[in-house]
Amino acid sequence: MSIAKPYTYAENTTPGSTIPHTLLPFLQSQSQNTLTRLYQKPSSCLSIFRLLGSLERQLIMNLLWLESAIPASTMAAWVVRDGKKYYDEALATLFRLHILPTSTVKLALNPTFKTSFRQAITGSGSSGSFGVPAEKEDKHPPFSVESLDGYALERWETILHYMVSSGTGQHPTRPSQGVLFLLERSGLMASIRGSPLQITSAGFQFLLHSPHAQLWDLLLQYLHMAEERQMDLVEVLSFLFMLSTMQLGREYSIENLGVSQKAMLEDLRDYGLIYQRRPSSKRFSPTRLSTTLTSSSPPLPTSTGTSSGPKEGFIVLETNYRIYAYTDNPLQTSVLNLFVALKYRFPNLVVGSITRDSVKKALSNGISADQIISYLISHAHPQMRKNNPLLPVTVQDQIRLWELEKNRLKSQEGYLYTAFASQADYEFVLNYAKELDVVLWENTAKRCFFGSLDGHANIRGFIERRTSGSTS
Repeated sequence: MSIAKPYTYAENTTPGSTIPHTLLPFLQSQSQNTLTRLYQKPSSCLSIFRLLGSLERQLIMNLLWLESAIPASTMAAWVVRDGKKYYDEALATLFRLHILPTSTVKLALNPTFKTSFRQAITGSGSSGSFGVPAEKEDKHPPFSVESLDGYALERWETILHYMVSSGTGQHPTRPSQGVLFLLERSGLMASIRGSPLQITSAGFQFLLHSPHAQLWDLLLQYLHMAEERQMDLVEVLSFLFMLSTMQLGREYSIENLGVSQKAMLEDLRDYGLIYQRRPSSKRFSPTRLSTTLTSSSPPLPTSTGTSSGPKEGFIVLETNYRIYAYTDNPLQTSVLNLFVALKYRFPNLVVGSITRDSVKKALSNGISADQIISYLISHAHPQMRKNNPLLPVTVQDQIRLWELEKNRLKSQEGYLYTAFASQADYEFVLNYAKELDVVLWENTAKRCFFGSLDGHANIRGFIERRTSGSTS
């Protein structure tokens, strides 16, 4: 047995690349029984292996073909001092995933994981965990890859376009009720006092992420709701992992799917992860959104999504607050409309200005100044990237000043207590209110103070008891 320099992981990997996949903390929070059930599927083991860091993968491969456990000291002997921190972190990750036992004396892979992962990489076994291809039909040939890409892009952009156009007076295509419920539960959109759903600060931050990260943000919320919807979490995870290992452009049968997995078909159609000719169809085709769930390949066929935009950037910002956006994508235009006063639209160019009113409108929707600046930086045109600093400092400062201007005053409902008979009465009631921690403002000279709404009932009762006691 040999271990090929674990310390090179620490030397050659940037700190940003060691950030674990967003799904791993969720998996680590699950019970050993749940994970062992999940590891019964070879496709799940392969997908989780893909999500792990390079050092975790290396440890698994070195233990995979061993028939018995080895002393932990034997493995640790191959680790140099500078790499011990990363080695210990990798072991801790595998412990929490129950891929390795928590024992520090000997190391051996979880038997269920080892058996399934061996099947995954050798092609043995007949569990059908990678999907059962549907028989070919002469009547309906399989959907082409180009058609599947177009379908996935249209469904995904419908969701994003609805988010950025909500509350603007526009009327984009409305996603399904299930998608809207997921957006609200995830905090990306919110209804304020019964108003229609509007994008939140978290929703705008969501738009800054890559399509891959956006997709997993929604799927994680979907996983959190599995138990609430009386769905088997293991079946849900297994189906997502199964989709990530399927072949793009091929049709698969639904006959071998579990109850929870069949219930997921409608949701996954709405998200653009799978395509079915009819809701009652006995076959489905995975789209690129699902086949890239556990890979580093882009989940969308083009870079026209809101969060990605053209890879090289498309926004030019001048010191006079004028913005030139070289795009003809309605999604990108809608995002700009959240904080830019748009003036002209040409076939491949949108012109507008960042104004006090446009920024105040964005701030009122929960979008922060730093988020606006971050969006402009991440989508800056290559020509702007030659500047240092990238964005004009005057524009950045003014956007933040407009935010400070909005935050100068804060309103809070409550009651003003005045007309006390004496200074002693005033101080007696004030001290009682302070004990309740409900005093928002006080003025001793005028014998008045302002209390929060929550404390009014207690203060009023205290005053009434004091008054009745003094009169009696």
